[in-house]
Amino acid sequence: MKLGTVEIILVAAVAHAMWNLASKYKRGDTLLFVWAYTGISALLCVPIWALVTQGQQVLDWRLASGAAVSAVLHIAYSLILQVGYDRAELGVVYPVARGTGPLLTMLFAVLLMGEHLTAVAMLGAFLIIAGILVVTGNPFRRASHHPLQGALWGAATGATIAGYTLWDSYSVNSLHLAPISYYTGTLLLQGILLTPSALRRRHQIPTAIRANFMPILIVAVLSPLAYILILSAMQTAPVALVAPLRESSIVIGSLLACWLFHEGHLARRITGAVVVLTGIIAVGL
Repeated sequence: MKLGTVEIILVAAVAHAMWNLASKYKRGDTLLFVWAYTGISALLCVPIWALVTQGQQVLDWRLASGAAVSAVLHIAYSLILQVGYDRAELGVVYPVARGTGPLLTMLFAVLLMGEHLTAVAMLGAFLIIAGILVVTGNPFRRASHHPLQGALWGAATGATIAGYTLWDSYSVNSLHLAPISYYTGTLLLQGILLTPSALRRRHQIPTAIRANFMPILIVAVLSPLAYILILSAMQTAPVALVAPLRESSIVIGSLLACWLFHEGHLARRITGAVVVLTGIIAVGL
């Protein structure tokens, strides 16, 4: 993998960790929060799309179908992620989600897309699993913070991550969709699909926006930035490598969660994060 591609993925990882931390500060209705930041992201991306990809992307069935499937998968991801953050610790949900996602992505990339993994990559996969177990602790031990619940929500989120990662790779490589056009279309369709449910809660919208203005703004800017960078990396590198390498954000997310939200178990989470990062490096090799 080229050094420039690795740098793009690492920048995306930092942006991803930061918007996940911002979303942990969300208060109130989850759907309205997702609807608000999705709408603002779309408004920010449309003028960028008009300036950058003018004439480079035909508005045809490929773009419409690709964005439609991606929108459904991203809505499922966003809602499951936010519910998980509401019911469990970010320091558990986030690492499990970002560790499970690339493992499932690699599995299906091998089975469905014909990609091959070396022995080192397989070792890296096992290290990622081991690191996740270290971060979450013993899920069967009764504890006040319910690590098993966090692990389950993280795994569910990871499954949606694998789904949209594989579909997005197919869209930019097989359907040849430009990343900015494709993701802008995805955001617009997400907003349209979420609007009916948001309008049924319209009396709560002003309160939700006032209570979450800064988290909404941060997520609206950093989430599309992170993902457009990843889509660009997928055009020059195998998805089985891009998916795990982007999860270097686990290290940032886990450590900052302990500092900002006082979730505890710092030593264990540092150890687990290092193990996961080692596995990611091995997979990258």
